Amino acid sequence: MDLSKVSTVILAGGKGQRLEPLTRDRAKPAVPFGGIYRIIDFALSNCINAGLKKIAVLVQYRSRSLNRHIRDGWQIMFNPAVGEFLETLPPQYHSGDSYLGTADAVYQNLFAVREEEPEAIVILAGDHIYKMDYRLLVNYHVEKGADATVAAVEVTRKEAAGQFGVLQVDAQHRIIGFEEKPADPKPLPSNPELCLGSMGIYVFTPSVLYKLLEDDARDPKSSHDFGKNIIPKMVGAHPIYAFSFVDANKKEAKYWRDVGTIEAYYAANLDLVQVTPELNLYDNDWPIRTMPITAPPPKFVFAQAEPGRVGVALDSMVSPGCIISGGRVERSILSPFCRINSYSLVTDSILFENVSVGRHSKLHRTIVDKDVQIPEGMQIGYFPEEDKKRFTVTESGIVVISKRTVL
Repeated sequence: MDLSKVSTVILAGGKGQRLEPLTRDRAKPAVPFGGIYRIIDFALSNCINAGLKKIAVLVQYRSRSLNRHIRDGWQIMFNPAVGEFLETLPPQYHSGDSYLGTADAVYQNLFAVREEEPEAIVILAGDHIYKMDYRLLVNYHVEKGADATVAAVEVTRKEAAGQFGVLQVDAQHRIIGFEEKPADPKPLPSNPELCLGSMGIYVFTPSVLYKLLEDDARDPKSSHDFGKNIIPKMVGAHPIYAFSFVDANKKEAKYWRDVGTIEAYYAANLDLVQVTPELNLYDNDWPIRTMPITAPPPKFVFAQAEPGRVGVALDSMVSPGCIISGGRVERSILSPFCRINSYSLVTDSILFENVSVGRHSKLHRTIVDKDVQIPEGMQIGYFPEEDKKRFTVTESGIVVISKRTVL
């Protein structure tokens, strides 16, 4: 299919309550990831790499950070003179300026989609970490003559329970059953431990989608959601197929992560500092793009100073603008403009932009949001009961310090 005839809609309005406090001031797709990226950069990079350049990003909750990131970092990649665009669209109506569900979000913005007269509509979630060539998905949709196609990945039944939509398919991969976040997912016939999970990635034939959304909008009993309402309604009534996820990550195991909890987010980030991480960020054939950073290179100083005062980072990712000034960093990720002062120690931690760690301070298994100054001598991540009095602490003991917290 001619990709100029494909319109893409990215659902990026999620509140991300399970990621609080990281989402108190920003939408989930705008949460930093891997030092220099935002979560939405993965969906947008997949679009650019696949040649999809008519993109509407549907925003809602605390969208300023996300809007600014798209405006300053992504608009340069699109040429309006040849019909390319990337625009953010807020809710168009309803009291409270909110979307009632994922299907309602697209319905409210159908006027913008229809103006492009697309031959296929791709709908994506903006809050997952993965690499995927959407051209394969669109071509599969056309070849099958489908009204809708759902991208799917094999996951364990334990992972899927209460978290993912689960598909059942026949020998031709036509979807014959769909359950939205079941407590006891139906297993694959070939493996009782696995099931086929929906990735929240869809392709629709436009005329079919328009009719479905219009009917759904008139249904007072509907939750106005793709997983709960639209997809189940299509099963048995429309030709709807599952597309098996083809990973562009070039690793042995397929990589797709829903970083919707602090634990999942922390694990996905800290995997990046491994010798051979599961997610390949260094592949020039499928680059992950983000907003350019105007900053000097990272700097490490005091190598010849007295014992214990050496600027060093081991098994870590250090972003531009950072200064490791006589402190030590191990197995951690530092976002731009962080400063690690003398005699301090940062281990197994994630620091957002413009975090300063004072002299003799120690951080362990801690996520520090932007613009936080850690005072001299403070220890965080070592005394759980003390940490719980001041910060968010997960069941596994990860400490999260909110944006601009004054310590």
